[in-house]
Amino acid sequence: MKIRILSYNIHKGFTIGNTDFILEQIRNAMREVNADVLFLQEVLGDHNDKRCRIPDWETAIQFEYLADTVWPHFAYGKNAIYSEGHHGNAILSKFPITDWSNKLISTNRFEQRGLLKAKIQIPQLEREIILATTHLDLTQGGRDLQAKKIIDDLMKDAETPFVLLGDFNDWNNKISRRIESELGVVEAFKEIHGKYPATFPSFMPLLSLDRVFLNKIRPSKAITLKDAHWRKLSDHLPLYVEAEID
Repeated sequence: MKIRILSYNIHKGFTIGNTDFILEQIRNAMREVNADVLFLQEVLGDHNDKRCRIPDWETAIQFEYLADTVWPHFAYGKNAIYSEGHHGNAILSKFPITDWSNKLISTNRFEQRGLLKAKIQIPQLEREIILATTHLDLTQGGRDLQAKKIIDDLMKDAETPFVLLGDFNDWNNKISRRIESELGVVEAFKEIHGKYPATFPSFMPLLSLDRVFLNKIRPSKAITLKDAHWRKLSDHLPLYVEAEID
């Protein structure tokens, strides 16, 4: 059974520098990829203020707008909450989501973070698959604490196939090696290409911030989507992975 995966920090639907609101272009680009499951970070769940100031403001509930007609099943983890609305992580799936949860893993009052987990049932398989996505702190100390929380949480699922993806802000690769070692997982790009993918900034990717970790799932293809139109969308480049599940 092959599963097609896309992980993307959509920067709340804005271009790098927040100059243009391009959520529709992001949706069109993701639909061209046609992945089975999408893992999204920096997704607006609601934002009343911008509706008044952006002429082409499609919807404040971005995960519903992005999922519409293509990914009928979705889960949203509300992490950052403010007077105008909130944002967090989202999982969109073509397969039924049987259960989901959002665990807050914030380490300071300035960066509100969470670990969003969902269980999906793939008709061709007789077992569930766990999907997880996160967006970690900018500081090393914060990422270290969050990595421990994620490892402790997913250690309970060690016998179940799972994917853990997102924006780890792990430019120095420290927590990636720790996650691989303590959870016994592989990172798809490192497994196939021998190194982690450079994803930031999108117009000239120099830093490797995003990851695709797999447990009991074999990566067969791993691509950083960096064609010209992707470089003009979010401040991150998306990651596309094809993987096989026994």
